[in-house]
Amino acid sequence: MFSVLRKHLNLLILWGVIVAVLAGAISFVFPLQYSAVSQVLIISRDRAGVDPYTQAKSAERIGENLAEVIKTTDFYDKVMESTAVSFDKDKWKNYSERQQRKNWQRDVKPETVYGTSLLKVTTYATTPDEVKNFCNAVVQTLTSRGWEYIGGDVVLKQVDNPLVSMFPNRPNVVANFLAGFVIGFLLSALWILKYRRHTHFGRI
Repeated sequence: MFSVLRKHLNLLILWGVIVAVLAGAISFVFPLQYSAVSQVLIISRDRAGVDPYTQAKSAERIGENLAEVIKTTDFYDKVMESTAVSFDKDKWKNYSERQQRKNWQRDVKPETVYGTSLLKVTTYATTPDEVKNFCNAVVQTLTSRGWEYIGGDVVLKQVDNPLVSMFPNRPNVVANFLAGFVIGFLLSALWILKYRRHTHFGRI
């Protein structure tokens, strides 16, 4: 089998490159988006008799809850009501409710950083300035109104300003190119092996 593939290595590479180029080209059909990442520290107020480990685990649990809350329509409405940071709200108003929910969960990605009491918020938008403002709007809404979801025993503090990616990172053109190459290589290898097998049986 390997000897057959070695004989057709140039063909395998050629088809890998062809599929890779097609996959990379398809990536440019979708709008390129930058990302911005900020972090919020979850501070549990000291409680008598509660050890630091328990407080840290409590912060993680709160972070998990907030990560789900950020995805909701109620939190979306609060961000849209916010006037602390200016960002493009018009595009969101043009979506149907179904599309709005889908795009919100696609463009706002909260994630608990376990073991650190940190909640990481990643946002996506088409320009560096827009994604930075959008991230600030989400995080500032979280720190100013997050108490509505968790009560008054927890403080939410923004500890990282939004860090904007140097280049667009969605869609990931490099990853799509590599995936296309692997798929093209494997499919052509399967075709060659199948063709050789049928040819071999045909000669018997």
